[in-house]
Amino acid sequence: MKPLLLIDVDGPLNPYAARAQRRPAGYSTHRMRPTGWSEKERAKPLRVWLNHGHGPELIALARAYELVWATTWKDEANDWIGPLLGLPRLPFVDWPVMHGRAPAGTFWKTQYILEYAGERPFAWIDDDITAMDREWVDRHHPARTLLMRVDEQIGLVREDFDALANWAA
Repeated sequence: MKPLLLIDVDGPLNPYAARAQRRPAGYSTHRMRPTGWSEKERAKPLRVWLNHGHGPELIALARAYELVWATTWKDEANDWIGPLLGLPRLPFVDWPVMHGRAPAGTFWKTQYILEYAGERPFAWIDDDITAMDREWVDRHHPARTLLMRVDEQIGLVREDFDALANWAA
């Protein structure tokens, strides 16, 4: 059974924290109204920067991993993000609670990532992973893991894809 590759959108695929009005090189701008965003009265569409080269990179990793959305976009990543990157519909972590309390100072997603993974090995890419998350996962997960923090100002880079491919090998 392949390890999971748990993929966050905002940060790794959408470097949302890059300088405002300064789209990172290689990215294109998309305007979106996912659920929750469109409910805000007269809100402008959400600006999302995507690098279309990330799609083929993720498809290549799918030979070694089962790709899974691990994002607050949940299944909407299949409607808004995946098609722009050329990805098929992917399973997703359906967070029982978003932005709730987390154990031992960990990121709120961490406990649910472990529940989703069960006993499977996994790699997780997110911009909110900390040393506390790594320690928690090391203590509570029986299989091998790779928790990769991605800079939310830069997004995924070549070295990240190489590290993911090497870890799965």
